[in-house]
Amino acid sequence: MPGSRAAVVVNPTKFDDLAKFREAVGAAMAARGGREPLWLETTAGDPGRGMAGKAAAEHVDLVLACGGDGTVIACAEGLAGCRTPLAVIPAGTGNLLARNLGLPLGLDAALVVALSGDDMPLDMGSANGKPFVVMAGVGLDAKMLESTSESLKKRFGWAAYAISALRHLRDRPMRVRLRADGGPPLRRRAGGVVVGNVGRLQAGVSLLPEAKPDDGLLDVAVLTARGWAGWLALAAQLLLRRGATPRVTRLTCRELRIDLDRPQPWELDGEVMGRTRQLVINVQAGQLLLRGPAPAPAAGK
Repeated sequence: MPGSRAAVVVNPTKFDDLAKFREAVGAAMAARGGREPLWLETTAGDPGRGMAGKAAAEHVDLVLACGGDGTVIACAEGLAGCRTPLAVIPAGTGNLLARNLGLPLGLDAALVVALSGDDMPLDMGSANGKPFVVMAGVGLDAKMLESTSESLKKRFGWAAYAISALRHLRDRPMRVRLRADGGPPLRRRAGGVVVGNVGRLQAGVSLLPEAKPDDGLLDVAVLTARGWAGWLALAAQLLLRRGATPRVTRLTCRELRIDLDRPQPWELDGEVMGRTRQLVINVQAGQLLLRGPAPAPAAGK
């Protein structure tokens, strides 16, 4: 919009030519009559949460999160609960939020959506008091993330996570007790539990096919496959999208308590948070305002 001002929160490590990127963003904004943006670079100590909060305090009209999922999620945390919209300029390995929401991955198309799209309310989750936008998990997915080095990601991209997961397919399962919305407990021997605001993993694998990021609910998958054969069969079923499988228990809820028989690594939005024997998770409906594609005009208009 003419006269509007945006803040650009950028992870400089994700761009080979930062000056060229700044030039492209500035030109796109100027072409739409926007003012010179507020430029904020992330640091090792602050991946974007503080910068997004600062941008909101400056009363900008839009915050652009430019980087990988870590940058996007941190900016989302900084804007949670306020009415400053967040736009995503993906520049990472996974780009899970962008892929799940159908946001463009290329720079030019992403800028078009950021500067001319529509705003939509998005749910967020909270796990042990910490916010997330994409997924929270305990067990296998956290182990996978913990085992995936930066060098492996640079070499193989998203496939690095699959390579790391292979190391844990024969790990001893954990005993899990789940209580959804205060209901009766559900007990399983599981390799992992994933709680999602959205449903697709890397490579478009649909783990939670019914998940919607704006329905006020969280979707849960309890992974009960065992051994190499069980896990590979589960992977094949997910890749082929064959629907229900006895190796996954799925449920939806607004609040979930997970108790484990022993400490396990857990993660939020791709970041390993440590180890725990308990997770308390709940949904925070409509906490984030996200800039998405404008709807296509109706036929004949």
